[in-house]
Amino acid sequence: MELLKVEDLVNIAEYETHRKNFRQEIMDLKKQRRISVGEFVTLVFENRQTMKFQVQEMMRAERIVELQRIEEEIDTYNQLIPGKNQLKATLFIEVTEQELIKPTLNRFQGIDRGGTTFLAIGDELVEAEYEGGRSSEIKLSAVHYLTFQLSLAQINNIRNFEIPASIKIFHPSADYIYESSINEDLRRQLANDLSR
Repeated sequence: MELLKVEDLVNIAEYETHRKNFRQEIMDLKKQRRISVGEFVTLVFENRQTMKFQVQEMMRAERIVELQRIEEEIDTYNQLIPGKNQLKATLFIEVTEQELIKPTLNRFQGIDRGGTTFLAIGDELVEAEYEGGRSSEIKLSAVHYLTFQLSLAQINNIRNFEIPASIKIFHPSADYIYESSINEDLRRQLANDLSR
């Protein structure tokens, strides 16, 4: 998937004029690219459009107009755009009640250390690679960035809607073992991502 460049963005004044429509378009897109797994975990599969929105929103929120700072934002968010044979997702541990945030995040300690999060395609499991630096021994972030690296056979199977696909979370120490099927809308989005 092609990475973002400065020329792909508009300045914050121009962005403000069409932000409402663009924001709604991205919210609709993210609904198609979202999957909930159990009570607390949601994944949103990212692509070039979702990352363009993130950069434009950061420019707007922080009033970024200097070229160097815009390029820094682009470099940061380009890391979340899938590369060849990849899918990338943002994983959210979602807790709305303030008093439950800390105990819930404590419960999920270790989710980012491997062997917990998978894309299942038929009988095959593709383990998620978590971006480092989002946790310590005593603290876990509520947001994580994942990469699924697929083989050509797995990509062909994603495109074959006869073969079931799902997201599995297997985190026994947190007593969190769930699986959610990938619906057709999301499946189409992922197949499209993998053809670029």
